[in-house]
Amino acid sequence: MPSFETLQNALSEHQLFADKTWRTSPGAFPLSPAQLAEIREIGDACHAFYRAQMLLYNRSAQGKKILRNGGPELPWVAAYLDRGKPDGLVSHGRHRLVRNLSPVVIRPDLLITETGFTLTEMDSVPGGIGLTAWLNEIYAQADPIGGDAQPELFYRAVASLAPEEPNPLIAIAISDEASTYRPEFEWLAARLRAASRRVHCVHPGELMPIGGTVSIPVNGTPERVDVIYRFFELFDLGNVKGIDAIFDAVEAGTVALTPPMKAYQEEKLNLALFHHPALDEYWNENLSPSQIATLRRVIPRTWIMDAAPLPPVAVLHAPSVNGRPIRAWAELANASQKERNLVIKISGFHESAWGARSVRLGCDTSRDEWLAAIEDATDPESENLYILQEYHKPIRMRHTLYLANGSPGDTEGRVRLCPYYFSASNGRVELGAILATLCPADKKIIHGMKDAALLPCALA
Repeated sequence: MPSFETLQNALSEHQLFADKTWRTSPGAFPLSPAQLAEIREIGDACHAFYRAQMLLYNRSAQGKKILRNGGPELPWVAAYLDRGKPDGLVSHGRHRLVRNLSPVVIRPDLLITETGFTLTEMDSVPGGIGLTAWLNEIYAQADPIGGDAQPELFYRAVASLAPEEPNPLIAIAISDEASTYRPEFEWLAARLRAASRRVHCVHPGELMPIGGTVSIPVNGTPERVDVIYRFFELFDLGNVKGIDAIFDAVEAGTVALTPPMKAYQEEKLNLALFHHPALDEYWNENLSPSQIATLRRVIPRTWIMDAAPLPPVAVLHAPSVNGRPIRAWAELANASQKERNLVIKISGFHESAWGARSVRLGCDTSRDEWLAAIEDATDPESENLYILQEYHKPIRMRHTLYLANGSPGDTEGRVRLCPYYFSASNGRVELGAILATLCPADKKIIHGMKDAALLPCALA
């Protein structure tokens, strides 16, 4: 197992996250065979959910009935998912060459709770791909899950979008807003170039539209790009130089881009759609029984916080308060402490939609603070939708971490797992490495922080 000195030297040499530090451990985080088997099931279910959700959006946007044998038309689905988005981005996502594309890399956030895994988010623009692969190398003696395969899995998934090119030129475009992640992608690209893969990290400003194609400078000479791997958020498109020309090139078929620039695929409210009673029949028709069972087991109940007025006879699709349905979101302020095991977070297309920036935890705030969070989320003037989600508290777990003096010490914390799934050319889903984040036990919301440990996972 890596010594404290080995880890400190490796971290100072590579700096996988710019200006970020974390705690280290002499060992990988252990998972049981049953946990690993379930994580594989979750990957299959998540990829199937993306495809089914894409079909649902397309049918809703086109005014079609959502079921094969007819069923209702549900234009409100696309209306929710397009809300607050620029018209040009919406029309691009509906283009014939784009509308049936799904992300080739996804990473859900899985909390370890009393009832098992709880999925709080599905990320299709995930950071940590290079970092987790690097950790797997550092902890190679622990035989980490995914081994050293993650760089190749990433490459194969992205390169599959240029099937006619034996060695496509891939540009990983990283915006200023996401620059913290540049070192890990530089490491990943260097690993792939060492294997004779043509993969380069660039700033979006280095993407050069030339004659209907997109090029990047390689050793000082412009070369045509086959695939762009997008690591910039869609709300940040205004700061991406030449984005209109990139839109045109993708729609002309001269360059492939992943994850596709389809904002609705990056909305957390898709989790609420999975739980919406009007869509039960749709999910049953488009997901297998085992996929539905997996998703219902791991996705906590989630609701869309729509501030639209109700008719007198209606109630909200929302949690109950004191055992009764509610007609206005503000009634949640009167919920008991137990009933306030709820989280409010912005759905997407906003600078606060990633990390824990917009999260408000009902059981951890006063009544007035909780009411203020509800009122912010249901502001009728806001273009951004929020979701309300059941909060499943992660359990306390113990793992050995290095202390500040370099000695190992038994440490208690709460754990989030981030498995990386890659689309294979045969349509299968391949599991790469799994990143464990062990946060101090007093932190209710788990995210990367200097007091947390970042670890690869291995079979117990």
